[in-house]
Amino acid sequence: MDAIPDRIVALPARKRLALVAHDHEKENLLDWARENREILAAHELCATGTTGGMLAAALDLPIERLRSGPLGGDQQIGARISEGAVDALFFFWDPLEPQPHDPDVRALLRIAVVWNIPVACNRSSADFLLSSPLFSDEYPRRVRRPLVA
Repeated sequence: MDAIPDRIVALPARKRLALVAHDHEKENLLDWARENREILAAHELCATGTTGGMLAAALDLPIERLRSGPLGGDQQIGARISEGAVDALFFFWDPLEPQPHDPDVRALLRIAVVWNIPVACNRSSADFLLSSPLFSDEYPRRVRRPLVA
């Protein structure tokens, strides 16, 4: 059986970023976002419930607030990724603290990998992602064709 070639989807220079943080990581994400406010201001931002409220207040930037993660916010972001409406995910998650919505967390991370979008799961990876020369330009993202209708 012949392989079906990947489809190339351009990530725009002005990206649509999703910001998510578990409870024990909210302050860490908030500190990181304050340090990177100027860069984040050049992009469209969405975030899950409480995290979005904290970020909007601290950064004085427009942030589309979705539902809280346990109430469907993680799934909303996953749906946006599959629709092509999120270009990168910054998800500061806490691997040491059990979450009541762990299946949603795993599903969100899985859908980000399936659709081949950049994911930062901690401050170091977020710094590397944001400082990459690829981040500020259009980027030709490969998506496996069988996954695209």
